[in-house]
Amino acid sequence: MDVSPAQLLVQAKERFALNDYHGAIHLLEDLVDRGRAFADAQHLLGLCYNLVGQPERALELLDEALRTNPRYVEALVHRGVILGELGRTEEAEAAFEDARQVTVRGQDGLTAHHAGKLANHHALLGEAYAEAGAVDEALTQYRRALELGPAFHDLRLRLGKLLLEAGRSLEAREELSAVLAARPHSVDAQANYGLACYLAGDAASARETWETMAQHHPGDPRAQVYLALLERGEGPVL
Repeated sequence: MDVSPAQLLVQAKERFALNDYHGAIHLLEDLVDRGRAFADAQHLLGLCYNLVGQPERALELLDEALRTNPRYVEALVHRGVILGELGRTEEAEAAFEDARQVTVRGQDGLTAHHAGKLANHHALLGEAYAEAGAVDEALTQYRRALELGPAFHDLRLRLGKLLLEAGRSLEAREELSAVLAARPHSVDAQANYGLACYLAGDAASARETWETMAQHHPGDPRAQVYLALLERGEGPVL
């Protein structure tokens, strides 16, 4: 039976939610091969490739998504994140500025003022779901909040923490990297980005992050605790 593009995208999102990025890539590449990959599919495929360590391919796909929909805020933000991770800081800043401008011009026809208000409402609803233990719905609400307010770094930090709690460390690393790109000296972003790196299997980046944190925030005990656990070969706990 021929599966429709919409059904393939739903299946790919299910694979993505289960951290099966290779499975999602397989489904989404099927859409690409058929010539029926639309902006959402290209964006998700780009995220998957970045999460499996192929950032250049990820950028190609995000560029495709933006050619399809130049006002795709999430694609602009994630493009900025990947460029920042590659050390292409000027290009990353330009991508984040493009995302801000889309919101200023009115995402979905909304003024920046109303988009910001709605973003905060989505975040409050997301927090209510999180408190009730409905983590997947909480993540959905926070992602919607960030579509409306991509420069709301406090909301992105909270999303990163929720992703860590859900065991989705690679996605958490992606979001927390964006926070650090905008707020490089945020102690909470550094602490949680280090956790995301460690839980994703990158102990070296975790150590580097926590050493920087200890240098910039000597009064915060978390960095020393985490570094001591690393020295003993133990993992930090959430």
